[in-house]
Amino acid sequence: MSRRLISTGSPLEKSVGYSRAVIDGDFAFVAGTTGYDYTTMTMPSDVTSQSRNCFKTIAAALKEGGFEMADIVRATYYVTDASYIDAHFAVCGEVLGDIRPAATLLVVSALAKPEMKVEIEVTAKRRSA
Repeated sequence: MSRRLISTGSPLEKSVGYSRAVIDGDFAFVAGTTGYDYTTMTMPSDVTSQSRNCFKTIAAALKEGGFEMADIVRATYYVTDASYIDAHFAVCGEVLGDIRPAATLLVVSALAKPEMKVEIEVTAKRRSA
């Protein structure tokens, strides 16, 4: 199976040189995903909504690549304030509680824009039938 790029259609992808996801064989590598609501093109102010939006975007990219959320084997979370951890983890539990990928959380000083409070990247491996 050849390498396939999954795009959100953003012109930023070409200008900065990244893809929302790269499918390579039985693996999907989803880029760091922030909490934008791509339906309204807005960023919610709370970390809970941002976390939910991250997972919504990730799920869409995985689906386009022929994967399911249950295929996620690795997740890395970045939050900009330790006070966001509990709210973020509550969403992680809702979405990944039964999947339980290997995961790491990092508290970072900032993300690309000040309104961004959380960023999530995942790796998925297609399960054998």
